[in-house]
Amino acid sequence: MNRLDFQALTELRVQEAKKLLSGECYEGAYYLLGYAVEFAFKSCIAKQTKRYDFPDKNFAASVYVHDLSKLLKASGLEQKFQLDTKKNATLELNWVIVKDWNEQKRYVAGIGRQEAIDFHWAVLSEPDGVLTWLQKRW
Repeated sequence: MNRLDFQALTELRVQEAKKLLSGECYEGAYYLLGYAVEFAFKSCIAKQTKRYDFPDKNFAASVYVHDLSKLLKASGLEQKFQLDTKKNATLELNWVIVKDWNEQKRYVAGIGRQEAIDFHWAVLSEPDGVLTWLQKRW
């Protein structure tokens, strides 16, 4: 997979999540929006990869995760993100909502309408959503 593949998957997961949210399938919408953020981070990570470079084993292992906080670190954007969240309380709050997502959410039943809407907003709001911030840097 390359950077453009991750970007395309990000957009696809967002579109799927929007349809699920409008169809009142809150668990699925929540789950797919988390993957959209994960794929955006992985696009940012792929942007750092130099052609023909062999990846460091520890770095490669660190990016094959579903942990958004670890992916933020691996993306090389952590310092910039910290500066931006200090200046933007809404972005900081949105990160608090989004950062604890993980792939285990697929096993969670009972995500309600408001939680799904709040997560959707934290991911996609303009100009302060986490995904919105990432897409400017991928």
